[in-house]
Amino acid sequence: MGKSGSRGAAETRRALLAQARASADLGSPMYSELLTRAAGDPGAAVTEVLGERTGTGYILGMLGTVHRLVLEGRVPELAAHYPTAGGTEDPLEAWPAFRAVLSEHAAEIRAGLADPPQTNEVGRAAPLVGGLLTIADACRPAPARPPVPRLPVKPLPGEPLPVRLLEIGASAGLNLRADRFRLLHESGAYGPESPVVLPDAWRGLPPVDAPLSITERRGCDPNPLDPASPAARRRLLSYVWPDQAARAARLRAAFEVAAAVPATVVQAGAADFLEGLAPREGVVTVVWHSTMRAYLSDEEGARVDRSIERAGAAATPDAPVAHLSFEGRDASRLDVLHVVTLRLWPGGERVVLGEAPSHGLPTTWY
Repeated sequence: MGKSGSRGAAETRRALLAQARASADLGSPMYSELLTRAAGDPGAAVTEVLGERTGTGYILGMLGTVHRLVLEGRVPELAAHYPTAGGTEDPLEAWPAFRAVLSEHAAEIRAGLADPPQTNEVGRAAPLVGGLLTIADACRPAPARPPVPRLPVKPLPGEPLPVRLLEIGASAGLNLRADRFRLLHESGAYGPESPVVLPDAWRGLPPVDAPLSITERRGCDPNPLDPASPAARRRLLSYVWPDQAARAARLRAAFEVAAAVPATVVQAGAADFLEGLAPREGVVTVVWHSTMRAYLSDEEGARVDRSIERAGAAATPDAPVAHLSFEGRDASRLDVLHVVTLRLWPGGERVVLGEAPSHGLPTTWY
């Protein structure tokens, strides 16, 4: 093997081990073991699939594509190790069957890397709903409470402002219904009775007494998924780590909520979706996103920022604009630790509200 090949193999190994550590930190011993074994594999099964594509998204895409083969019933020997497919064999002993699937389905798995992972993670409702409550608290009538520290929107007389909710990178739009989930915390629970229950959602509390009403739920995704479609449901489940039963159960429960609560997700890139964004009288316009910024090119990310900034510059106290995000501290990377960040116009000061693991639970409020 030449020097360039050696460097490529070393980079692949480093990337696999980094994702193995992240998987362990986020509670998936199975994926941590598989990726550690892949990094030490003397053969070419993994490199034949990944080639020089060693970014986190590609590694997760490889894992998700294999998981989809499992869920489709096409690789029964491997499925025996996958709890999501009813497997009863030890997930930590899956490597030989996993490696065989990589070899036998290499072309199909390589093709699966062309589409970014579709992780419509329901746990991220915890930071997003808490941020939404902070916005609602800042925009409710003046007699109800003093202004929220550091958030400059002037309190209004009269009724609370409802929310016009816009999500970029929405996937199937499950979190556009996040206010219909039930979030458990150290002081009790927030939200209605719901099929989706998020345990240990919050440490510390956002303003849970703020009145929250959502009048519009719209999102975009380059490849939106219909949460009523069996194929789309399989795709979403394939990006849930197979030894994390609680995440899989929450996802399936979110399909029930989606069937009952309408939301619209259009096929569009984030920048095109936000082109022409403007405040709307009588509502607070909220643009939110979670763990998607790293998938945007620098050019598209800059266009997204410009659209939000323009809308924010045109905001008024009775037509506020908010940008709420749950992303890694370095938005260009897929970090394990994420922060909840809010900008609210008029004003537009950036405020970090809290932090959480990238799957959202638990969220610690500052």
